[in-house]
Amino acid sequence: MSEGAQYPETPDGRYFVVRGRLWRKSDPSLTEEHRSALVKELMRARRAVGTAMRTGDAAGEAAARQGVDHAKRALGERGPVWWKDGEPDLNRHLVPNTPYAEWFAGLPAKS
Repeated sequence: MSEGAQYPETPDGRYFVVRGRLWRKSDPSLTEEHRSALVKELMRARRAVGTAMRTGDAAGEAAARQGVDHAKRALGERGPVWWKDGEPDLNRHLVPNTPYAEWFAGLPAKS
């Protein structure tokens, strides 16, 4: 795990693991300023989804979910992968069913 990280990160830096599932990380080539702006956009869209759901606004929810998708794609967390070596996207796969299984099994158990 990287220093201060809440979740283990794969050795190649492509994913982090939550409850045994891989989640694609943001594109590391993004500048910190751009990444930060996109994260703010993502958080606004996620709040809008919640508001729309609480008020029963189906059209607003759909628009907000499109905003979430747009931000996640811009961050590199969805859509085409940001790495260039041809390796497949394993986003949302269970770690034991991936090439990261041995690495994950070797991590220290959480106390």
